[in-house]
Amino acid sequence: MAGEQDMTLEELEDGYSVAQDDSDVTRNAQELEAVFDIPVAVSAVLGKARLQVSQLLRVGRGAVIELDRKVGEAIDIYVNNRLVARGEVVVVEDRLGITMTEIIKGDRR
Repeated sequence: MAGEQDMTLEELEDGYSVAQDDSDVTRNAQELEAVFDIPVAVSAVLGKARLQVSQLLRVGRGAVIELDRKVGEAIDIYVNNRLVARGEVVVVEDRLGITMTEIIKGDRR
């Protein structure tokens, strides 16, 4: 789509620090304080699969469903059903986590 651009975290951080000084950052944080407690839904999508209902009904415990992504490929990170970043799965102690590797600028889905 026209007008969309992928940015790395480094590019985002570099642009932010160049565009604003410390007083601007403090003022912007104070202006945003009212929305800090609003909950948002964050989803990490490893991949997708399309099945017919008959196939879905045959899926049982231990079944493997092939996804449309390859091992090592970036996963999509959505906030309130909007694609905002891509990342990688990491293990933190005994839990799974996500490392954002790319910020998506624009309205991509």
